[in-house]
Amino acid sequence: MNRNGVSLCRMLLVAMFVFTAAGLVAVGDEATSAPAVADHFRRSELVAWCIVPFDATKRSPAQRAEMVQDLGLKRVAYDWRAEHVAEFEEEILQYRQHGIEFFAFWSWHDALEPLIKKHGIHPQIWLMFANPPEGTYDEQVAAAAKSLLPMVEKTRELGLKLGLYNHGGWSGEPQNMIAVCRYLREHHQADHVGIVYNLHHGHDHIADFEQQLKDMRPFLLCLNLNGMNDNAQPKILPIGSGQHDERLLGIIRQSGYTGPIGVLDHRPELDARESLQQNLTGLGAVLKKMNDSASESFE
Repeated sequence: MNRNGVSLCRMLLVAMFVFTAAGLVAVGDEATSAPAVADHFRRSELVAWCIVPFDATKRSPAQRAEMVQDLGLKRVAYDWRAEHVAEFEEEILQYRQHGIEFFAFWSWHDALEPLIKKHGIHPQIWLMFANPPEGTYDEQVAAAAKSLLPMVEKTRELGLKLGLYNHGGWSGEPQNMIAVCRYLREHHQADHVGIVYNLHHGHDHIADFEQQLKDMRPFLLCLNLNGMNDNAQPKILPIGSGQHDERLLGIIRQSGYTGPIGVLDHRPELDARESLQQNLTGLGAVLKKMNDSASESFE
């Protein structure tokens, strides 16, 4: 090959490299800006929450498991009152029989411990914690963490995750929950402690939700959805009915969070099936607007 031929080959190789590199950059930019596709929004991945004492129909464990199965859900976070303690084991058995994960348990009851060992379940424990006494911020964080140590150790021994649950006040502020988690992880090697964030207790965080979610994400064990209007009017609202729902769901989808997502009943005047179905229908509609493939699971 003569010198002109060699030069031509070099020019072609350079052109191919530039074209390929430009193509790679274009693909990368497109991937960054493309809508997220998250399987955790699929119906079968969702967690049903607040479906026991809030159910107007007052279902038995068997009836509840059948309802959850009929709705195409496969995970339940179990809330309870004193009258449900005697039903704990039957609830576990019915969920297993219907292919439902006993995903989480509200607060704590000593009757659960032998059942965890007997049935080999590993629910997250969702726990509110008391607002700490007055003091410096560091003192408040340390005091809050100290108050949680018995449950930190209990859940550690049982191989369970402990989720700090926002329910208003100092202990429900995301930055305070993050600080307590960090303290427990750094001072007590409690890597199993995280955050369960509930939109229905987060109306004060609507404006800065994107930043709050970014900060919480390394600690987040579950994110429970709700329809969101300003000033909690009303507090509990079906997903898709709130003025901020599309924006908030868009933030969640683009945040990189791929953990569990919960849907609520929490409306004692309604049959739990009806309120769950309203949330599923609304969530599916919003996801469809966003061209999220998970919306297909709601059709």
